[in-house]
Amino acid sequence: MSPPTNPASQPRRSRWPLSDLPREVPILVGVNFLVAVGFGIVAPALPLFAKEFGVGNLAAGAVISVFALMRFVSALGAGRLADRIGERLVLGIGIGIVAVSSLLAGLAQSYGQLVVLRGAGGVGSAMFTVSSVALLLRVVAPDQRARAAGAATAGFLVGGITGPAFGGPLAAWSLRAPFFVYAFTLTLAGTLALVALRHTSLRALEQERTEAEPMALKTAFRSRAYQAAIANNFFNGWALFGLRVSLIPVYVVEGLELGAEWTGWGLLVSAAVQAVLLIPAGRLADSRGRKPFLLLGASLSLASMLLLAAVEAPASYLLSMALFGAGSAFIGTAGSGVVGDVIHGRGGKPVAAFQMASDAGTFIGPLVGGLLADDYSFAVAFGATAAIAGVAVAAVAAMPETLPSKDAKPAGSAAD
Repeated sequence: MSPPTNPASQPRRSRWPLSDLPREVPILVGVNFLVAVGFGIVAPALPLFAKEFGVGNLAAGAVISVFALMRFVSALGAGRLADRIGERLVLGIGIGIVAVSSLLAGLAQSYGQLVVLRGAGGVGSAMFTVSSVALLLRVVAPDQRARAAGAATAGFLVGGITGPAFGGPLAAWSLRAPFFVYAFTLTLAGTLALVALRHTSLRALEQERTEAEPMALKTAFRSRAYQAAIANNFFNGWALFGLRVSLIPVYVVEGLELGAEWTGWGLLVSAAVQAVLLIPAGRLADSRGRKPFLLLGASLSLASMLLLAAVEAPASYLLSMALFGAGSAFIGTAGSGVVGDVIHGRGGKPVAAFQMASDAGTFIGPLVGGLLADDYSFAVAFGATAAIAGVAVAAVAAMPETLPSKDAKPAGSAAD
């Protein structure tokens, strides 16, 4: 089978938002959906299951952090492995590793076993994430990057909406059962990736599309736009994949003194708002520029953390989750578009470093947030997260626009 054609050369009109994107995009949407359904089911149970072994909030947060730490340290290696044996195989193997480790985590008999198994899952997750993001950024045209990123994230978020609806009640019944369901959905995702992407090769796509050579990481870091994308991805990891999973469930039960089902409702509100806005956010970032909508996303996220820190009430909790979902939609789409613009659609180490920024935030956030909550209060923990969001807002304010135009070189290239 010949490689996919450049979507920009064969435009089609359709109401289906993915119709003019390469076939790999809807496939990755489906894979992300299956992964996210399982993650959404297991997320409410993770910190509570860890605390069943008699540990505190800091140790419970470490269960989230070790997953991110192993993703962080193995990301560059995952990128090199994808170049050597192929993206499809690395993607499938990575999902398989997460599936097996999740199955065994459900059988863990000690806190130490749970931590080790979650760490192993982080390695597999890095393999999946780096290979899928590199593929996504290369197969789409420049004016499709944010929308493609939004579509891929939408698959994850729609699964994230579905998962917590079942995860809360399932965790109330058994804190081990969600891990087994997660392993099953991951098995389905890995099978889809191996079968549907069997003819996809980035090398073939590179031969068809004439673009610049892969950008060196140090060259990408000279761009203020790339630095802003890194800062916002670090915050998103800290809050979205870190505190939202590790500290929010504990805050709901111990701070707000509500039932565990409120955790699922809050995650559902956040994921629903994000999923609804992802495609519109991507269209706006692709048509009107990356900077204004990345700035909007960072500002909404800052507002959500300030609200959590200032007001301790069920209504403000749900409102903050809605604001954070909206902010994450704009950060995810515009931020990915910025990275694709800066590296001219070519993956490699800059893509891995972009993902590593999120992993670093996911690793550090639960530890710092748990420590501050233990030693001070939940308000202090959320206030510290707001400070990180403030740095991300400032970084975006200082960046140039990167969306390529037909008549000018993008200002967000390494030359800026």
